[in-house]
Amino acid sequence: MKPWLHPQTAYVHIPFCAHHCGYCDFAVAIAQVHQIDLYLEALEAELSTLKNPHPLPMRFIGGGTPTHLNLAQLTQLLYILERWVPLLPGGEFSIESTPDSLNREKVQLLQSHGLTRVSIGIQTFHDHLLPVLERRHHVEQIAPSIELVREQGLQCSLDLIFAVPGQTLADWQSDIDRALTYQPDHLSTYGLTYEKGTPLWKQRERGQVHALDEELELAMYQMGMEKLTQAGYIHYEISNFMKPGSACRHNEVYWANHAHYGFGMGAAGYLHGTRHVNSRSLHDYIKRALSGDDTAFQREQLPPRERAFETIAVQLRRERGIERGAFQEQTEFDLNVLVGDECGRLAELKLLTVSEENISLTPAGKCVADGVIQQLMKSQ
Repeated sequence: MKPWLHPQTAYVHIPFCAHHCGYCDFAVAIAQVHQIDLYLEALEAELSTLKNPHPLPMRFIGGGTPTHLNLAQLTQLLYILERWVPLLPGGEFSIESTPDSLNREKVQLLQSHGLTRVSIGIQTFHDHLLPVLERRHHVEQIAPSIELVREQGLQCSLDLIFAVPGQTLADWQSDIDRALTYQPDHLSTYGLTYEKGTPLWKQRERGQVHALDEELELAMYQMGMEKLTQAGYIHYEISNFMKPGSACRHNEVYWANHAHYGFGMGAAGYLHGTRHVNSRSLHDYIKRALSGDDTAFQREQLPPRERAFETIAVQLRRERGIERGAFQEQTEFDLNVLVGDECGRLAELKLLTVSEENISLTPAGKCVADGVIQQLMKSQ
């Protein structure tokens, strides 16, 4: 089975949150608890368009804050997924959470329905930085949430953010050191971005917050790479580190540019070479799904050559980079024909490692990955 044609995973979006964090650009619904039951009904209506159950080796529930749902609602969600996208034996089943939305009953329920992995958005261990990000949890809630996940034998992934306004290099170093004391199976480190239209972007435009200097941000990224790899973690994607054998298989589907299902408000799917994005409006999504209309507000089918360049852009983010043979089988294009000359130039600049088997970013290339990818895209 060719994974770029046949989906191996499903992303399911639960948009509900207790609060909209200032930097967040995801499709979220705030103060809409009264709509959760109706949303789950709409979600099942969308999933039922599959016609028959589609067993999969991976599922991922993201948000929003999926664990904002109460026990009864979580139970309903799990039964819906088990009906339409049942997990194959040995599969990976992940959910996103926050330290303040987890409790023992929810974790036990999720584990009993086959959950294998919890990704906790802690972002920072500094109480003076959490308000800058408009996070609602407190540092003292982090350790108990990790322990709840560990008690049920689940893999634990932690998310950290660097380049937060007011953050120092010492702050970032202590965040990494604190995270390592919990020995998480997986760590994601994201540089803060100012997405247009978000509250944080507006604050920066008004001069209420100031972005960190680019050199300091680079130093933070380099420190993260150095400390985490020295601690035994594998830097298997630009922003992601894992203990051996603990990769997020669901995300690897994205980074390979393989097919995947996307269900729920604002969710994106990639099927048969066509990308679709569902409506980001809660009211519109529910109305469309329950009336049997198409829940997508956007569909796009790229020509084969453009799809090949898109594959270059996402696969290069991986530690192993772009594997020539697999790339040609997936896209039907020779990598050398598309970007051979530009790869040679970037290799001379020590930003790419080029071999007969693959093309990958060097440590220096990882620090300017977006720029390297942009250069390759110019060959398009």
